[in-house]
Amino acid sequence: MSPPKLGANEPQICRRTPGRAAIAIVRISGPACPQIYKGLSFDSSLPKPRYASLRTLYEPGKPPSTNTVLDSGALVLYFPAPKTVTGEDVLELHIHGSPAVIKAVLNAIPKCAGNGSEAGSQPSIRYAEPGEFTRRAFLNNRLDLPQIEALGNTLAADTEQQRRLAVRGTSDTLSARYEDWRQQLLYARGELEALIDFSEDQHFDESVDDFMLSITKQVRKLLNQINVHIENASKGELLRSGIKVALLGAPNAGKSSLLNRIVGREAAIVSSEEGTTRDIVDVGVDLDMAGLRSTPSKVIGETDNTSVIIGEVEREGIRRAKARALESDLVIAVLSLEQCPQRGSSLKIESEVVDAVRDCLRLNKRVIIAVNKTDKLPVNADREYSRMVEQICSTFQGLGRSHIYPISCKQAQGKTLDVPDPGNIQILLRGLIDAFEEMAMPAQSEEADAQYDFSYYQDSLGVTHRQSSNLQICANHLKDFLSQTMPAQNANADDNTTLQTPDDALAKDKMLDVDIVVAAEQLRFAADSIAKITGRGEGGDVESVLGVVFEKSVSLHCVLPSNVSLPGCHN
Repeated sequence: MSPPKLGANEPQICRRTPGRAAIAIVRISGPACPQIYKGLSFDSSLPKPRYASLRTLYEPGKPPSTNTVLDSGALVLYFPAPKTVTGEDVLELHIHGSPAVIKAVLNAIPKCAGNGSEAGSQPSIRYAEPGEFTRRAFLNNRLDLPQIEALGNTLAADTEQQRRLAVRGTSDTLSARYEDWRQQLLYARGELEALIDFSEDQHFDESVDDFMLSITKQVRKLLNQINVHIENASKGELLRSGIKVALLGAPNAGKSSLLNRIVGREAAIVSSEEGTTRDIVDVGVDLDMAGLRSTPSKVIGETDNTSVIIGEVEREGIRRAKARALESDLVIAVLSLEQCPQRGSSLKIESEVVDAVRDCLRLNKRVIIAVNKTDKLPVNADREYSRMVEQICSTFQGLGRSHIYPISCKQAQGKTLDVPDPGNIQILLRGLIDAFEEMAMPAQSEEADAQYDFSYYQDSLGVTHRQSSNLQICANHLKDFLSQTMPAQNANADDNTTLQTPDDALAKDKMLDVDIVVAAEQLRFAADSIAKITGRGEGGDVESVLGVVFEKSVSLHCVLPSNVSLPGCHN
């Protein structure tokens, strides 16, 4: 529904910036702002709108004097309605930030209600509820729901990508797109309503089946755009919430060292002892630090009972690590080269690691293999390394060679000017960044539609979970519309497909058998779902539909003999 307008008797609200600072800002919204300004400053004329003015604030109701001064150096800004943040008159008081000054000014503001006003017309002044300024902006059509969500994302942004995504959403681009889609659906519904009411007159410019096919083509094209936005919503969520990365590997494979190299600090304990860290360390990436091993290891010098307890702890750690990996967006499996007396350096791959990585690949998770401790390879061991890569590819079917990175955390710890990237850690990070960019790259429509540039799809990354849920409901109704209006063999055809069946006449008969009333209801439900995204609609939907119906009825009933003409009717 369209939001209700605020009444004239709506209370005036004020709020100050929280916390201690040199300057505190008190914002007041409502039609009594001029009255409050005059009551505090004893100035009969308002300051120039949108210009900062230096004023002395006094306690209202008392003659101005040094004893009634609240703040001798307040900066005052007045913003007249309607072009303000809330759509109402807004007054900002930039006062000194001491608790005493703030308290005195806040206590004085309600006393301005009676200054210069007639009896019985005193406005109500109160503190604003959390989010009330934003609510008033919405009710006064200054912001819509997508813009409010983007504003919240802007305040919560931690990374540069999150900031950029949130800033794009604060424009009305997405809202205008949603409104355009809703209008298309309302127009299509209006055409169907006209078909229901006037089909017996037989005055349509095109046959009923061609008319229905034209509407169906429009709906299918719209459904394609909505599906792209739904797909990109999940990509945008990766940017807003952060891409979850899990590190898997056997004990002492180098997960702690790799984590420290990635985050640039000592986030995890590094030790030659296996299983030094036995829990999940969360530093922006999800990490199993206990390691995955096939069987519990017995600790030297402990009793058998203690060994069993340690084994149970490790099994629980392994279970949690696997579960966290399956919940992650990208998995880094850390393998290591270990010294083997018989064959020199040998690749260590635990069966638990193999099972975990294969489970991730089956779920289409992105997997990167980091082969650690390559410093143990002899010089010019390209053939031996190639053999290890083949072993990895054969172990993990579907994993490409480009997803395998040789690294050495030991070499990365050393500061060598001769080697720009010791240990190849930067190469691994570059691979991670490329994977992240690919994961967050907005999908584009398969249609070769030149009217949409790349920025059109970039904006769709700002689709939130709430918007995506309503878009999915809309898409479901559009699919139901297509299944009801098209023959079964053509329901999933693309936009350029014409009605092609072994018997075109039979297909047209099927089109004529369509329950147009039910089909029109599907379009109404779809339009309502989009209206819920912006918080607008319904209130003006009836007028929009009737406008299309009346337009069609005029065109139908203006088919007159050539020697007869009426004003506004054109043959």
